[in-house]
Amino acid sequence: MCAMARPRKPLLSTDRIVATARALVDAEGLAAVSTRRLAAELGVSGPSLYNHFRTKDEILEAVADSVSAQVDLSMFEDGRPWRTALHDWAVSYRAALRDHPNIVPVLAHGPGRRPAALHLADAVYGAMVAAGWPPAQATSIGALMRYFIMGSALGSFAGGFVDDASAYDPADYPHLQKAHLLADQQEKIDERAFETGLAALLDGLAGQYERVAGV
Repeated sequence: MCAMARPRKPLLSTDRIVATARALVDAEGLAAVSTRRLAAELGVSGPSLYNHFRTKDEILEAVADSVSAQVDLSMFEDGRPWRTALHDWAVSYRAALRDHPNIVPVLAHGPGRRPAALHLADAVYGAMVAAGWPPAQATSIGALMRYFIMGSALGSFAGGFVDDASAYDPADYPHLQKAHLLADQQEKIDERAFETGLAALLDGLAGQYERVAGV
């Protein structure tokens, strides 16, 4: 008896669609994603995508959730102090967004019904309440951290300066004589700025914690 021939192309699956759409978003931005383009990339007919997703927006939501799923949440489960846990989580979250910056506008809309995003929100809130933060404050902390991390992922401060020294005439900008050098140090400057802001934010929360949690 002859063995059944294997299919020439990988079977279409939700995970494969999401991975392909994520690669498109990473490479070309949100506008690159369409059911026609995705079908071509996957080597299938357009209608076959509708067995997994009804609309382009559903696909982008799934891509966004796949990025949320890359964020480490173990720090909220292994006994780390709340401040350390928030710091380590923020670093992991920013790393995921840095790897997939083009999906940030979708993530910025909030978790909606996305499972990984809801697990993330649940972990942060639960850990803060367990640490002694009042529920209302725990909600505010989750929102504050999200604003800060999302904002850091939306653009680069250092990358916003051109590397042309003539753009910074000392007569007009007496304090920007070395601004043309910033772009070359983009990653280092942005990383330092993130850590500086995160430390300041956590210092502020620590002061509040002493008052609201009675420690």
